[in-house]
Amino acid sequence: MKQVDIIIVGGGPAGLSAAIAAKEAGCDSILILERDGELGGILNQCIHNGFGLHTFHEELTGPEYADRYIERARALSIDYRLNTMVMDISPERVVTAMNRSDGMFSIQAKAIILAMGCRERPRGALNIPGYRPAGIFSAGTAQRLVNIEGYMPGRQVVILGSGDIGLIMARRMTLEGATVKLVAELMPYSGGLKRNIVQCLDDFDIPLRLSHTVVNIEGKERVEAVTIAAVGADRKPIPGTEERYTCDTLLLSCGLIPENELSKSAGVSLSGVTGGPLVNEHFETDVKGIFACGNVLHVHDLVDYVSEEAQHAGQAAARYVQGELDATGAVVALRAQGGVRYTVPSTLCVDRMDDTLTVRFRVGDVYRDSYVSVYLDDRRISHRKKRIMAPGEMEQIVLKKAELAQMPSLRTVTVCIEKE
Repeated sequence: MKQVDIIIVGGGPAGLSAAIAAKEAGCDSILILERDGELGGILNQCIHNGFGLHTFHEELTGPEYADRYIERARALSIDYRLNTMVMDISPERVVTAMNRSDGMFSIQAKAIILAMGCRERPRGALNIPGYRPAGIFSAGTAQRLVNIEGYMPGRQVVILGSGDIGLIMARRMTLEGATVKLVAELMPYSGGLKRNIVQCLDDFDIPLRLSHTVVNIEGKERVEAVTIAAVGADRKPIPGTEERYTCDTLLLSCGLIPENELSKSAGVSLSGVTGGPLVNEHFETDVKGIFACGNVLHVHDLVDYVSEEAQHAGQAAARYVQGELDATGAVVALRAQGGVRYTVPSTLCVDRMDDTLTVRFRVGDVYRDSYVSVYLDDRRISHRKKRIMAPGEMEQIVLKKAELAQMPSLRTVTVCIEKE
């Protein structure tokens, strides 16, 4: 069986950043396994701009952002295999994969970095009544059809869900000549970035109907119309609020799910909130030598943060292979409370952490003029006011090792939202 130091599952922005960081940290035997026909991942179909503002301090399209990392990976002679599907990962870090040229094969790795990204929530999980006609697409599928395949999914469009992909596709379909009737959102707030609401909806006079959902789909061969209705606090349709819109296309942008079937096969524990692996301060899962980063860990709003986290994961995996990642030290739990849905990481070891640690999280509702507070056990060390926080935008706090080290018996770090 062939052996390598690090296998990276996924050649998107997370996998590429992790591979580059591991290589630059002195690890030579690295292999990226990518199921698509080219590196870059989902960025290849994201032809809109807005990428790279934090990483490169300029505005790039998705393919341009990906190309920066692809060129760096090639310059470093990092090995990769395309059109390769990973079938299984064992807890002993044996990766089983297959492609047309090699057939099915297994590789033993000293460390594995999970960077499989995420997928869209399917229509079957939404329980929309009506027939199953042509013309119903996930927003990501429609994006690929328009931007890569060169097909127009339809001309009269209704979009359910205000995630970033749905918002971006509202603008994209409009620019391609379609009429987007409206974007309906089940929740009382948008799931996308504020800038996307402004640039993709407001700038094109596309209405956003919050607390609304699709209650019926008409048409047997092709979508002919959809009916939307307002929903109450219980998220159930309110009788008498129905509105019918004729259309030939319904796009679904109802959330993203980390792609973690392989993580399960490896025995990695997953978060009940994010669906991604539970990791420590070095992005290592609870299976020794298996790391996770990017959207497979938790769904990000900015690719810049994906690259940043993946860089740390790659460096940590290299240190693990080199025997420098000491596993000793007391484990401190990070708790999400009072409006904070989760934190990444979920545990840390003060002795092993770097001088600073960025903890990212999302809130579960819209909060105005509230405070992000951090407690070390029962002692509050941070109380920072935020004008507005929303579920669609990621938040972060920075923990300092020197401050945590002053409490040798520390057991929990709590991140919460407080009104005052």
